[in-house]
Amino acid sequence: MSRPTRRLVIAVRADPVICGHSGEARNLAEVALTRGFDDVRLLTWPIPALQAAGLPLKPLDRLLPYSPGITVERPEAVGDYRVPDGRHLAGLTGRLVELLSEDVPTVCLSMYLVPHTQVINDAVTAVRAAGFSPEVHTIAKAVGSDVTNVIKSCLREGRFGAAMVLFTTFLASDEVVAVSEYTRDEIIASAVEVDEHCGTSFAVQCRERVTVSYPPIDASAFLGLTADAVDGALARRGLERDKYVLFLSRVARAKGIYDLVIAYGQMRCRDDVKLVVAGTGPALEHVRAMAKEDDRIIFLDDVDDDEKPLLMAGCAAYALPTKPEPDFVETFGIALAEKALAGGGPIITTTTGGVLEAVGDAAVIVEAGDIHALADAVDRVVLDMSPADRRDLEVRAREHAMQFDRGAVFDGLLNVKPD
Repeated sequence: MSRPTRRLVIAVRADPVICGHSGEARNLAEVALTRGFDDVRLLTWPIPALQAAGLPLKPLDRLLPYSPGITVERPEAVGDYRVPDGRHLAGLTGRLVELLSEDVPTVCLSMYLVPHTQVINDAVTAVRAAGFSPEVHTIAKAVGSDVTNVIKSCLREGRFGAAMVLFTTFLASDEVVAVSEYTRDEIIASAVEVDEHCGTSFAVQCRERVTVSYPPIDASAFLGLTADAVDGALARRGLERDKYVLFLSRVARAKGIYDLVIAYGQMRCRDDVKLVVAGTGPALEHVRAMAKEDDRIIFLDDVDDDEKPLLMAGCAAYALPTKPEPDFVETFGIALAEKALAGGGPIITTTTGGVLEAVGDAAVIVEAGDIHALADAVDRVVLDMSPADRRDLEVRAREHAMQFDRGAVFDGLLNVKPD
């Protein structure tokens, strides 16, 4: 077997985790095969470790396969119970050291500063200390929860030492990237706060170096959906086109699911449209209990990647009333951009975080947490909006979302040209 000539390694929480960034990794990996990379690897976690963490997971028997040339590696833990978390980090870092020890030019991309950027930094340091001279370029992509969960929690709790570690880890990469303009602004604001307390200079570095690379989406999976395919998928679920409002996302408080369920009870249109809650997450069982007396609310916890665009295309409206919470803010909204590509009824969402970057001016916007406004917006879209206005929103939403197609995003991130 011939040695690869160019390698891409992405350190990420990959499938089966229900996470927009696992989809990002898949899309970047697929494009890499068309951009001169002949060995692409997703370095990720053993499935038992993901299950033990309580992360929402897709059905294991229905995961989409990767193209030949893409390898998903799940290194086993190193050591025993006396090294509780470091065992898996040692496995990931050790495997990357082995790859970097080979004489193959490599790009290493991390999604999530904690711990994936740390894994890449440690591996590069170890290989060089061992006497190798790897031809490696590192890119650290700060996703939403890196800031809204990890960095912000350090600042709230006064743990400035941990915050300093996060910034030095991030800035040690050759390139540093944020998932949205909102995320970039939050990184800089957090750096300013750390600088003021610690006398560091992170903010200047972040202003100079952090660029934006939006999440890559496989637009082809959402475009050109046939009426027969949409109607067939809906029939299998007992649904009809334009007869349901769709929530398709992680079922969590920060996604506004509680607000939506309460608002649905107030809507004039509830006799005309069902509410479909598609997804899993930490709030699912509680929301099920809330809605147990309402047979107009349907829960789908087994939607796979093939069915997702069909459900989006067939809905009367797509509602994601995301709201800021202490541990999460919607820093982009990948599902919103996917819905825009798929077509179907209008998007109803909020101005939280980077949401407007995902939807542009082609969505119906309500104030986050305003349940009455949410109910009114859905009623207006379902009952009062003309077919022409609905079509106008659909067309403008798709045009805006095409900038997130995975090929264009990949080329901007890695500064390469298509073959």
